[in-house]
Amino acid sequence: MSTETFFASCPRGLEAVLAREVAALGAADVNSVDGGVQFAGALTLGYAVNLHSRVASRVLWRVGEAQYRGDQEIYAAALKLDWPRWFNVERSLRVNVTAIKAPVKSLDFVTLRVKDAICDRFRAHRASAGKRPSIDTQTPDVRVHAFLSAQTVTFYLDTSGEPLFKRGYRREAGEAPLRENLAAGMLALSGWTPVMPLLDPMCGSGTILCEAVMIAANRAPGVNRAFGFEKLAHFNAAAWLKLKADAQALEKISIQSNIYGSDLRGDALALARANLAALGYPTAVTLKQANVFEMPAPAAAGIIVTNPPYGVRLEDRDQLAAFYPKLGDALKQKYSGWTAYILSADMQLAKKIGLAASRRTPLFNGALECRLFEYQLVAGSMRRSKPAVPASSND
Repeated sequence: MSTETFFASCPRGLEAVLAREVAALGAADVNSVDGGVQFAGALTLGYAVNLHSRVASRVLWRVGEAQYRGDQEIYAAALKLDWPRWFNVERSLRVNVTAIKAPVKSLDFVTLRVKDAICDRFRAHRASAGKRPSIDTQTPDVRVHAFLSAQTVTFYLDTSGEPLFKRGYRREAGEAPLRENLAAGMLALSGWTPVMPLLDPMCGSGTILCEAVMIAANRAPGVNRAFGFEKLAHFNAAAWLKLKADAQALEKISIQSNIYGSDLRGDALALARANLAALGYPTAVTLKQANVFEMPAPAAAGIIVTNPPYGVRLEDRDQLAAFYPKLGDALKQKYSGWTAYILSADMQLAKKIGLAASRRTPLFNGALECRLFEYQLVAGSMRRSKPAVPASSND
């Protein structure tokens, strides 16, 4: 069985979490880089990472690499690769090109050149009889990714297809839904385990709660969705079916959890209930319509993981500037003994919470840079005291 090289992308800030996941699945040569993890293993390891990773966004299989100085050399490098060995000409195709410090004038033009090279390779292949793959930018069967550095082009086949944060359970989403793999990463960074009480007091459509339920149920996040590797040539269907069967055998049919969620808005809770029902665990979370400022703690100690609103419009920011100090007071007064993990994209708003953060972890929600703030909640004041101002003197 040959050893292949993969790159799994993830939300920036979760690389260490992803590295632990792929290592636990048996990956070799695990190396964290900005935005993901490189690793090596059999093709079936790629199947397993797609199935089991909670924080990966995509799993890319590296199929070629070459030096280049311009778009013609990129075309030549793509033309040399044996694309007909990896997928059938009847499959539809999409090409994505990304770059860092690449000496090219247009990524769109490079994308076209890579696409032309793949199609030309198929036309020249005897089994293709002069045919070429059709292009589908919306729902392609096969995705090819090319990454350009200053001197090197690397080609990948996408084994995931749709992004891995699309678990298949989300029926409804709120106004600003948190991506599922970021929610799972927040839970991992918090150190929460299913034996500990967990609360999201501003749960919205319930993404954090759904990810927690999947962890508590030991459900593989990819067990109910399709993947790109299923449409590649030489797909090992028997190995894939065994991986899925093994994962399903470990899943708990029902769970008794101490997971709690609340939101001020009833329509948000309706979305959360719909998503939990679609997940198959409609009663696994205790949901309550409540104001976070007034709700008592559901246990003596536990973990809070939440994604409160952070405004973009000016009127939202004015409201939130008053909201955050009240949130800090409520946490201090009602949740002594708990540890809170709060995601925010606005560092100025986060400062207004008035609590001393014991850790700040940079995370990205899509392109939005955020911080996950950790607060060890104790009774009494946690606000940083200001230095005393000396009394004025006329001397």
